[in-house]
Amino acid sequence: MVAVHHRSVSIDGLDVFWREAGPADAPVLVLLHGYPSSSHMFRHLIPRLAEHYRVIAPDHIGFGRSSAPSVDDFEYTFAALAETTSRFLSAIGVTQYTIYVQDYGAPIGWRLALSDPAAVVGVITQNGNAYEEGFVPEFWNPIWADAAERTVETRDALRPALERAAVEWQYTHGVPDPSTVDPDAWEHDLALLARAGQDDVQLNLFRDYATNRDLYPAVHEWIRTSQVPILAIWGRNDEIFDAAGARAFLRDAPDARLELIDGGHFLLESHLDLVATTITNWLAEKQPAARS
Repeated sequence: MVAVHHRSVSIDGLDVFWREAGPADAPVLVLLHGYPSSSHMFRHLIPRLAEHYRVIAPDHIGFGRSSAPSVDDFEYTFAALAETTSRFLSAIGVTQYTIYVQDYGAPIGWRLALSDPAAVVGVITQNGNAYEEGFVPEFWNPIWADAAERTVETRDALRPALERAAVEWQYTHGVPDPSTVDPDAWEHDLALLARAGQDDVQLNLFRDYATNRDLYPAVHEWIRTSQVPILAIWGRNDEIFDAAGARAFLRDAPDARLELIDGGHFLLESHLDLVATTITNWLAEKQPAARS
C-alpha cells in the first residue's frame, strides 16, 4: 500500500493543504483540481500513480482544506490562484513537473507554464480547456454575460450553479451508469460550498473565468514551440467542456495522445482504472528525465 501524506504549508499567510505520495526523488506530477472539488477528487488516483512518481495535489485557495479568506481579504482571480500555486511549489522545492489539469486546474496550469515555460515538462488534460471549441454554449453563455455586463442580475443568475442539483449534475451527467459515482464526492463539495462567504468566492471566480480566454493564444504558442508532451483524456459526454476541446489540442500538438472516454466531467469517479492505466502507460513513454 502507498502511504498518502496530508500536509499544509503557509504561503503569504495562507495555508495551502496538499496530498502527497511517492518517492521524494521521483519525477513530479502536480494534480490541479476543478470546481467545485478539491484534491479530494484525486484521492483514488494518487496511490495509483505514486509507485514511480512524486504525486502532489494541492487545494486551491478557497477550496478544500486550504485557507478560504473572504473576498475582502483575498482577490479571487485565476491569476491570484496561480500565483499562490507557484509560490507553493517553490516552497516545497518543486521546479519541474508534469501537470494534470481538470476544469479550473487548466487555467491555473496554463499560467504556471506561461510564467515559467521550462517548469512544465508534460501535460495531462482531463476536461481541462484551452480552446474556444471546448465551451458548451448553453452552460457558458450566462457566465460570459456576467463577465461582460457585471450586474447584480447577471451575477445572481449564476447562483443555481452553487446549489445541490447543479453540483450533483456535474458528477452524474454523461455517465453511462451514474450508480458508479460515489455520492460522497458531491456531498463533500456541498459541505464546503455551504461555508459562510463561499457564494461570493465562487461567484467572483465565475466572473473572472473570461480572463482565461485571453491567455489562449499564448498557451497555443507555448504548446507549439515547447513541443511539450500532451495527453488529452476526456469524458466525451461532458456538457461543460465537450470533446471538441480535446480534439483542438491536436492543432498545436499533432503528436498529442487523444483519448475520448464514454464518461462525463469528473471522469475519475466513473473510470478510474481506465484513466490511471492510460496515464501510467503514457508517462512510461513520455516520462521526462528532469526531476524536482
